[in-house]
Amino acid sequence: MVQRNLTLLLPLVLGTALAVGSPGYPQSRIPSFENEHDRQVARFGEVLRILGEEYVDEGKADYDTLTRAAIEGMLESLDPYSQYLTEEKFTQLQEQTRQEFGGIGIRIERRDDHITVVSPIANTPGERAGILSGDQIVSVDGTETSGYSTRRLSELLRGNPGSEVSITLYRPMKDETIEVNVVREIIKLESVSDGRIMEEGIGYVRINRFGQRTGAEFKETLDRLEAEGMTGLVIDLRNNPGGLLSAAVDVAGRFFDRGEVVVYTQGRDRESRNEIKARTSGRNKTYPLAVLINSGSASAAEIVAGALKDSRRAIIVGETSFGKGSVQRIEALRDGAALRYTSARYYTPGGVTLHEKGVEPDIEITVPTEDAGLLLRQRNRAHLAPGEFAELYGLEPIDDIQLQAAINSLKELFLRAEIEDSAPDS
Repeated sequence: MVQRNLTLLLPLVLGTALAVGSPGYPQSRIPSFENEHDRQVARFGEVLRILGEEYVDEGKADYDTLTRAAIEGMLESLDPYSQYLTEEKFTQLQEQTRQEFGGIGIRIERRDDHITVVSPIANTPGERAGILSGDQIVSVDGTETSGYSTRRLSELLRGNPGSEVSITLYRPMKDETIEVNVVREIIKLESVSDGRIMEEGIGYVRINRFGQRTGAEFKETLDRLEAEGMTGLVIDLRNNPGGLLSAAVDVAGRFFDRGEVVVYTQGRDRESRNEIKARTSGRNKTYPLAVLINSGSASAAEIVAGALKDSRRAIIVGETSFGKGSVQRIEALRDGAALRYTSARYYTPGGVTLHEKGVEPDIEITVPTEDAGLLLRQRNRAHLAPGEFAELYGLEPIDDIQLQAAINSLKELFLRAEIEDSAPDS
């Protein structure tokens, strides 16, 4: 009985010795450094070496995997916006910022368990190849797409300009399967869309995100609407996730005088304050503005809304915005990957921080949860006639109560101005 107990006890004692580093199992020691940075780098290197050489599952402990996991964990511990970008993710981010990529030029969505073409983009390879709205993508270069997400399928469709992709389509309208070969080109995405004149001369423009060409696109749309006799403007920033700070300044700056502060950023030191000023003059833009926001409006979208609200240049309509008041800096790494980290907070001209608070609307209009998804789909399919929308989705379009509230707020300003103009002198 004693012998049996000793046999059971021995592995436990050895396991304890291994865990605590008893004599016979030497402990590594980090050399002393005068510089704290060097000491911590040595500490990390020691852990990396031990795991890379000794961890039981070699496949999980190669140096690249361990280093990447450490970097990702380091950034995730800071805030939700700092992250490690692999070379692939960094390339995708650059494409979004440039508003262009190599592809065929179609908009897709998942509908009834099928990846379906919403519409081909005008004057792109997809349109010229005869791809139509409603076509279902069955396979790409022989790879069946059943169960694919739209993002995964997009990765298959994108590629180097000049390369060819073979796509098998099912066309429900004719109950036929067809195959098209499409040569990829550079596809340029618009960030400013749906610019039009609505009732009583009120203009409408939607900004989907802020990229390198957003400022120029916005100016072009404004010039056209002003030439058409626009009397007021609604800027729709709902579900705009943000983008480039410079693009936000280009948009908001259209309604500031040259040299006025549109936004400023502040890093960890007082000396890091950076005032960003309007580069153009908005002195001649005297028509009233309304800006639409919701909880999906973030970052650069909040800079625009916050600056126009803070300067009393626009009425803000909708729901409180997301509350992302931080500036991310991107540093390219030597291996093609990149580091995105928070380097500053931004503030409205009056010194208001929107971080974790958001922009509060002047006129609060909340869309019921059950209607929010349908309204977003309607806005994304603005090119479709109401009858086409109902036929494709089996749903009748619903009223956009936030947009109507913005229009009504501008009409009230028109009426107020008329009353003031007609008042007798005293």
